[in-house]
Amino acid sequence: MKKLLLIAILCVLNPFRIMGEIDRIALLTRNSPVITTLDTLSSLSVGNGAFAFTTDITGLQTFPEYYRNGVPLGTQSQWGWHSFDNPDSLKIEESYREYDFGHGHTELYAAEFKEAGRQKDAATWYRVNPHRLHLGCIGLALPEGTDPESLTECRQTLDLFSGQIDSRFNLRQTVYNVSTVCHPGLDMISATVTTAGGDSHPGIILRFPYPTGAHADDACDWRDSLNHSTVIVEKSANSALLKRQIDNTQYYVSLSWENQAKLRFDGNNRLSLSADGDTLSFSARFSAVPPAEKNQSFRQVSDASRNHWNRFWNTTGMVDFSDCTDPRARELERRVVLSQYLLAIQCAGDIPPQETGLTYNSWFGKHHLEMIWWHQSWLPLYGHSEMLGRTLAWYETVLPKAREIAARQGFKGCRWMKMTDPSGEESPSKVGSFLIWQQPHIIYLISLMQRAGCDHELIDRFGPMLDETATFMADFASREGEGYLLKGYIPAQETLKAETTYNSPFELSYWKFGLKEANRLRELRGLERVTEWDDIADRLPEPASDPSGLYLAAESAPATFSTLPLISDHPAMLGAFGVLPDHGMIDINKMKKTLAWVMANWNWGKTWGWDYPMTAMCAVRCGDPETAVEALLKDCAKNTYLPNGHNWQDKRLRCYLPGNGGLLTAIAMMCAGFDGSDIKNPGFPDSWDVKWEGLSPLP
Repeated sequence: MKKLLLIAILCVLNPFRIMGEIDRIALLTRNSPVITTLDTLSSLSVGNGAFAFTTDITGLQTFPEYYRNGVPLGTQSQWGWHSFDNPDSLKIEESYREYDFGHGHTELYAAEFKEAGRQKDAATWYRVNPHRLHLGCIGLALPEGTDPESLTECRQTLDLFSGQIDSRFNLRQTVYNVSTVCHPGLDMISATVTTAGGDSHPGIILRFPYPTGAHADDACDWRDSLNHSTVIVEKSANSALLKRQIDNTQYYVSLSWENQAKLRFDGNNRLSLSADGDTLSFSARFSAVPPAEKNQSFRQVSDASRNHWNRFWNTTGMVDFSDCTDPRARELERRVVLSQYLLAIQCAGDIPPQETGLTYNSWFGKHHLEMIWWHQSWLPLYGHSEMLGRTLAWYETVLPKAREIAARQGFKGCRWMKMTDPSGEESPSKVGSFLIWQQPHIIYLISLMQRAGCDHELIDRFGPMLDETATFMADFASREGEGYLLKGYIPAQETLKAETTYNSPFELSYWKFGLKEANRLRELRGLERVTEWDDIADRLPEPASDPSGLYLAAESAPATFSTLPLISDHPAMLGAFGVLPDHGMIDINKMKKTLAWVMANWNWGKTWGWDYPMTAMCAVRCGDPETAVEALLKDCAKNTYLPNGHNWQDKRLRCYLPGNGGLLTAIAMMCAGFDGSDIKNPGFPDSWDVKWEGLSPLP
């Protein structure tokens, strides 16, 4: 906690660079979601960055099974994790496989195995465990057998300026009104339920599932199980403390209510709270240990939420498209505003976010470090360095694990894991363990914080960790003649193989930027540059291109533009001059030609949500604002943004927050530009009258 407080103090708010006065209340009002139909892809959420609660059309979690294949009704935190038993005492070391990628030594990677045996069992167990918990559903107590489609006159709004969801609907002559909020500093939701007409009194149902341990789902196994239990450990007239036990995992739910109501068990892991009158106000706090203080009332939580979101929206960078005549501008504004809200409630805690945030599990609820840049690079650009610093403190806690990974593979320094959990354990993978582009992210993110005004004490604190990161990068580069190359890895475009891939454009560009930037940050700490880092960066090769001048996916992939698998997945060559600045490695004319080819011919049905902002950023640096806008709003399934603002990918990934984060970073560049650009709104055509304030340029 002291570390996080220090970061918050050291990271000062980015001074606004105002290009036009923006009516923030009007902007938020016109972009606040209004849901009037039963749509399982329109679930709304409240949260505080480290805890989130997702609701259905009733304002609570009344129909979790119905919403299961839409945007699920999650209650998730950063501390809530569970592991199944490991009766065979499987060890992570049993998942290691030896490779020789020509670095002069063998390398041990946490891999996946096809052959039955302990190696495969160990790899599977450590991929699945630990997995993130769904902490419990809190839904309305409606008449038994109520079909969600029988609700009428539904109207649900999310007031962005207060962070409150207000829901109204009719059922059997009874009008229900529900207001739902989340505390900004506690893992606590609070709601008020009122009924009018009919003879129904408001009530809620608390249901607690057993985890599924599945790759991607709502983490709810509703079958009754002896492997978990719910007991009341304390009770008073208006409160109860529940203890949850799931195998060897336990946590607590502190429930309080303000009106006369009765709490009772309706099953082993199901309780109901029924009001005597027509109003029920309650608060529920989830915690790993019993809370020391009493719950706050609905009014207290609502006031805290309103104050928090007022501060957030009055200090965040903001973009106003209301004066634009292009019909696409309205949708782009909606995506920008809702992306800020979603990322602030789900991706701003003290561990890196998972790709589906705190809504439901993907990849077993684990987070992917190559995605942290896409989740959180926007934060310092919009004046929220303290929120990014909160997450980056986690890197310090897992640094010993990163050193172990580098050492067992024969390298110096630290190698950051890809798919991991709060402990930093590397999840075995046939792809993730071989990626390297997550390595320079921490250098880039610290650089963004420094540029946004964070105190040098923060750079001093993280400095040794940055040095170890750059040390690995330098050691990983292979000497070849008078130069260096990168080999023995899977690049960001994951259709290529580690055994045969070398010199992919994005990784080459990122290695050069990362090593140079690590040295710049050393100078800010009053230290000398490491000459080896500069030497390696200067002697990395330029990315390879085909005879027509198109940048290849890798020097080892000459058939890039004639082979379908190679024009699927991420067009990562565009990131070499988009995500990353011009540092003398890229031929801009070749990149312009590559950008045009990708826009016209790439297999866009096999891309991911962050590919669109990455493409837009490349277009901005290439001086092509028309293409930048086209890329951000390209009509593709993976570029869909739901009514709640979530970036939809497919039936498995109904929300994908790296797409939202990438969008915000691209918008910052399109408005505020990048170092050396002197054009107003360089990412928008002259016909777009875009107003913005509080944004910082990219490198």
